[in-house]
Amino acid sequence: MKAALTPKIGLVTVLYRSEAVLPGFFRSLSAQSFKDYHLYLIDNEPSRNSAALIQAMQVQYPVAGYTYIANDENKGVAHGNNQGIEHSLNAGCTHTLLLNNDIEFEQEHLLRDMYAHAVISGDRMVVPKILFYDSRKIWMAGGRLLKFRGYTTHVGGLKPDGPDYDVAGYFDYAPTCFMLIDNRLFEEIGLMDPNYFVYFDDTDFVYRAVKRRYRVYYLPQLVVLHKESSSTGGAISPFFTYYFNRNRIYFIRKNFRGLQRWIALSVTTLANLRNLIRYGRQSRRNLLNAIKAGWQLKPVHHSDR
Repeated sequence: MKAALTPKIGLVTVLYRSEAVLPGFFRSLSAQSFKDYHLYLIDNEPSRNSAALIQAMQVQYPVAGYTYIANDENKGVAHGNNQGIEHSLNAGCTHTLLLNNDIEFEQEHLLRDMYAHAVISGDRMVVPKILFYDSRKIWMAGGRLLKFRGYTTHVGGLKPDGPDYDVAGYFDYAPTCFMLIDNRLFEEIGLMDPNYFVYFDDTDFVYRAVKRRYRVYYLPQLVVLHKESSSTGGAISPFFTYYFNRNRIYFIRKNFRGLQRWIALSVTTLANLRNLIRYGRQSRRNLLNAIKAGWQLKPVHHSDR
């Protein structure tokens, strides 16, 4: 389908074996009152089934407009997001919404209210409250970068939702699984770093934005439901173990200097040594490969577009 002449928001989602979650994703988008968007579906593992399912979903749960892009290989979430962001910029959108497809949302004015806040406030990054789909406990109510440990944490993770998480405000980190971004920010700091493939790509992007004195604004009255790790196997999988540990080292090497870099790398090394002692043979091999790759990756230097 062709995009609208000048859509206000480019919605970017990266697919990877996403067939099971697409009905809920399309149903949520179709119910939105805000229609001035164009959806970019970047498929990192295209098949006849996925293409046919998207066409069927558009009939059953029509969205305002979409473009389906089938990649010939899986180059990762960061690269896929960059493809969609470029389309959003080239289409003349003022904002880009990076969103996972393993999500659902029930508020019909969610997109309208996020966009309205971004336009009125000028905030460059806006996120809603995100709950676990099944338990409705907090998945993310803001986030923090633990600089001397070299990784991030979500505010309220796994805790019951409540008044403590209903306070709007600014944070120095939030994941990009549902983040509305002013496209001027990409002009200033560049796109995502494709070296990450998956995990820490959002940490890196937000860190670069915060260095320019931008912060993430959290809108707790808007709620998204997240089916965590529906495509990667979760936090105990070999996939997560490899990319999390590889990218943690790479992120520290790329972004930190001086005492902060030394402490973060020391803490990371101690954590890796503990894991090497307690892991089995295959997990140890996986972690050692991750450590080696984390030190070998050459940092990407971002420039203004």
